[in-house]
Amino acid sequence: MRGRINHQTLYLIFLSSLLLVGVLLFSFFFLIPKGKEYRLLRLESKKEQQIIDRAREHHTTINEKLEKLQTAHVETIKAYENHFNPKKFTKVHQKEFQNLFLTEMAMADHNGSFKVYEVNATTRITSPDSFYHFLETINKSEWIIAVNFPLHFEREGELIKSSFTMKVHNNEEEKAKEGH
Repeated sequence: MRGRINHQTLYLIFLSSLLLVGVLLFSFFFLIPKGKEYRLLRLESKKEQQIIDRAREHHTTINEKLEKLQTAHVETIKAYENHFNPKKFTKVHQKEFQNLFLTEMAMADHNGSFKVYEVNATTRITSPDSFYHFLETINKSEWIIAVNFPLHFEREGELIKSSFTMKVHNNEEEKAKEGH
């Protein structure tokens, strides 16, 4: 009776071998190919994640620079938003000069964003220091103004007459565009 195998044992061996063949077939035809695909996708995902991390890092760096520039140049940003008022300009800077006249000049290459003014100023000084003080106050004013060179100084007795042109950013047309 030793040579005889019990039906239950034979049935168990048959099911076990069938299960083993099924697991092997499942492994070779499904798990291994999908595992290779998974590894490739995982590597691609890591590369994309590295690109995203670098982009985030770059964005953070640029954003920090932008915030520093915005805080450092807050007056310039505010000045860009202000509309130039020639009467207010004359009133503010009249105290530095005996006479101050602003004349708007026609520009051939006018793009609507800038206006050019000729400034004629007379002051009772012996040196152009007040003019340099005037340039400093323009630089810190609420408008964006560029003084064009050359500057013309002419001495008449105790007076120094100065004449120059300045380019003034005018935000009026941009505000009108935003309103429409």
